[in-house]
Amino acid sequence: MMGPITQRRKGRLAQKLQLHNGIWGNRRKTAAVLGAVCFLVLAAVALAGWAWREEAAAVDFSRKNLAPCLRYPFGTDWMGRDMFVRTMTGLSLSIRLGALTAGISAVIALTLGLASAALGKWADGVIGFVIDMVLGIPHILLLVLVSCAAGKGFRGVLLGISLTHWTSLARLLRAEALQVKESQYVKIARRLGKGPWYVAKEHLAPHLLPQLAVGLVLLFPHAILHEASITFLGFGLPPEQPAIGVILSESMKYLAMGRWWLALFPGLLLVLIVLLFYAAGNGLSSLVDPGQAHE
Repeated sequence: MMGPITQRRKGRLAQKLQLHNGIWGNRRKTAAVLGAVCFLVLAAVALAGWAWREEAAAVDFSRKNLAPCLRYPFGTDWMGRDMFVRTMTGLSLSIRLGALTAGISAVIALTLGLASAALGKWADGVIGFVIDMVLGIPHILLLVLVSCAAGKGFRGVLLGISLTHWTSLARLLRAEALQVKESQYVKIARRLGKGPWYVAKEHLAPHLLPQLAVGLVLLFPHAILHEASITFLGFGLPPEQPAIGVILSESMKYLAMGRWWLALFPGLLLVLIVLLFYAAGNGLSSLVDPGQAHE
């Protein structure tokens, strides 16, 4: 028969396990809700900016250089343009550009990660060399060079960011794919005569999807910040587009005149958008990686 001390210990262990599972579930639910809210806010900003793209270019000299007020929360600039509408339109453009470039970079990273594990040591050596070579070049310099070579503008920024932001994710997916490649069921599939791309599609790719999803979301803030950076430096989007980089670059000329609102509010919203992407990425990471729920 089981003694009373053993029964108490088992009862305490069951209570601790139930409490732990409850905390784990609550953390995962909180992460899911937080990620969903962040995605909804970002989608709302993108849609609002798209809807206001014509109003963002509207010029009215009768309201120029107005400080922030109830009617114009972010004030107006030297041409009477509403800075709130202009900032939202710029952020919408950055989010859409970030989504496109992050998607292209993620596809490149996934393709190279699978090829590195599926095609053998020679392919892994070549891909590893390419990754190290790209990482060895200063990032902003490579981004500016690719953007200028592609003619700057939207196309140049798109190609520049897409072709320079895949390296870190590719290195992560490559390491994960090489680890899965050594699994017994992969070796059995090879002995049964399955080809490398069959193994990559059926056995390697499913294990890389969680890391790919998190990496895709976390590529967004990097793409947005680098788009704003090279546009601010004059190597990105043209001045006629209401991009955040253009807004910040133009506002630098008027800070000495006391028009602080031209740079403050667009800069703060840019930082907020980046933080929302990081929060969404961390929430998604908590969902796809159960080990993080123990932290």
